[in-house]
Amino acid sequence: MFNNNKILVVIPARGGSKGIPRKNIRLLDNKPLIYYSIGIAKSSNYVDDVVVTTDDSKIALFSEKLGASVIRRSEELSTDEVPLEPVVYDAMVQKEKLAFDEYDIVITLQPTSPLLKPSTLDNAIEKFEDFSIDSVISVVDDRRLSWGYDERNQRYFPNYIERRNWEDLPKDFKETGAFIATRRAFVKENSRLGTNIDIIELSQEESVNIDTYQDWWIAENYLQKKRIALVVNAYDEIGTGHMYRCLSIVSKLVFHDILFLIDESHPLGISMVEENNYPYKVYDGEDDLIKCLREYSPQMVINDISDTSREYITILKNEGYFVVNFEDVGLGSEVADVVFDELYEHENNDKNVFTDYKYYILKDEFYSQPQKTITPEVNNVLVTFGVNDSNNLTEKVIDSILSTNYEGRINVILGVGYRGLEEIISKYESNQAVQIYQNVSNISEFVIQADVIFSSSNRSVYDICSLGVPTICLCQDERELTHVFANPNNGFINMGLGENVGRQEIIDEFVNLVNDYDLRVEMNQKMLSIDLKNGFENIWAILREEYRKFELNRG
Repeated sequence: MFNNNKILVVIPARGGSKGIPRKNIRLLDNKPLIYYSIGIAKSSNYVDDVVVTTDDSKIALFSEKLGASVIRRSEELSTDEVPLEPVVYDAMVQKEKLAFDEYDIVITLQPTSPLLKPSTLDNAIEKFEDFSIDSVISVVDDRRLSWGYDERNQRYFPNYIERRNWEDLPKDFKETGAFIATRRAFVKENSRLGTNIDIIELSQEESVNIDTYQDWWIAENYLQKKRIALVVNAYDEIGTGHMYRCLSIVSKLVFHDILFLIDESHPLGISMVEENNYPYKVYDGEDDLIKCLREYSPQMVINDISDTSREYITILKNEGYFVVNFEDVGLGSEVADVVFDELYEHENNDKNVFTDYKYYILKDEFYSQPQKTITPEVNNVLVTFGVNDSNNLTEKVIDSILSTNYEGRINVILGVGYRGLEEIISKYESNQAVQIYQNVSNISEFVIQADVIFSSSNRSVYDICSLGVPTICLCQDERELTHVFANPNNGFINMGLGENVGRQEIIDEFVNLVNDYDLRVEMNQKMLSIDLKNGFENIWAILREEYRKFELNRG
């Protein structure tokens, strides 16, 4: 009840829907469509009674189970040609007879608008505080550059005077059909509006009205939408790989709300997010991070920061978040709901840990590149050793290549943390074959152009493998020795810990690979036999299932 006004919601739900057969009881995100409109009405702070008018016994049964009363509609009111006015009037009159009382406000609520919020319905009801208002209808801003057609002169004409950008056009409202709320005196067999009409403007999400299968798909995606926070950083010491993974993830989460949370002391990460126009907040320390998360109130938190503590993850779990960690070597991995780590393909007994190349997400640019075709000649060598190359394997490899008879091009990509940039440029500036780059934004172009690659055994080997370029790996440290993907079975030559590999060994391996066309073809074929283009799909399938279990456990 609102201001002593007794309020009835009428939900018209025929069984014979045409566009989507039986749509009112078909499952939308695992619930019958009519579940949503009944739930919206019953969640209102003001609605007194909810009645479903239907000609269908199954719809009636569902509605009663969901707490609504049911008016069985006559055959005369159940045909395609009958408008809603007599249907709503009939339901109101019958319900009033059963209640021995009259209502003051009658709301027609369509089951085809499942995304309407109860608070929006309450806002519409509160409009009736103005006694001059007869009805309130739901609308959505539909401004656009539209055209009409003059049948007499058989020509098209613009419905506007001046062409403008969308945001500069005047608002133009379209009825959504979600609801019409009307004072009792204006609900008649042939009308339900009155003369003094007010509106409630809905968001694009709330305005979705299910008439087609496309509408159904849109509504289901909205219902499955989650707020996701990504805690991730990028700086010289760790590089940009964590950030690139998260950027690849969110590029595919088009129906979800996302927010990046970045340490304010890491401007590299901030600049990467800004370049991609994603929303973000910076935090100063763990306490401030927790505060930011509480303000955003996500359902899912993704941590891609390498090393989480048990205390930090426990706080997130106690806040009720579903927690996902990537490449986590900290104790927080024992508490998180799900942990993905494609770099460590080892057997483990932790049910929450998934380790396999199947969970690597390629950088977006690699999806559009062709597969490498191996040629008899090697004319282009790429040398790339990741973030900082602390052992300067780059220079070691360049010198080894230059001591052979190789006469082709050597492209060198240095990571953002490489400390000897000026020195290495000076050393090779007289050699036109050696071209040095740092922090490139199109590394896939360098990879596909290369005939042979020298790389560390970090996550870049997955990107290389997806294109099939023969690669010699030298590991940067003991930790990289545990990254087992870059092995002969997958098409790689792995020489082990780079600082222990002599130049002559590098020379011999390189010369042998250059001269052995069949070996390069074999490496290429082994790489291309591995499916690396479904990493996101594999990860998201697991997250959907684990999140479902998470919600069930919460009750």
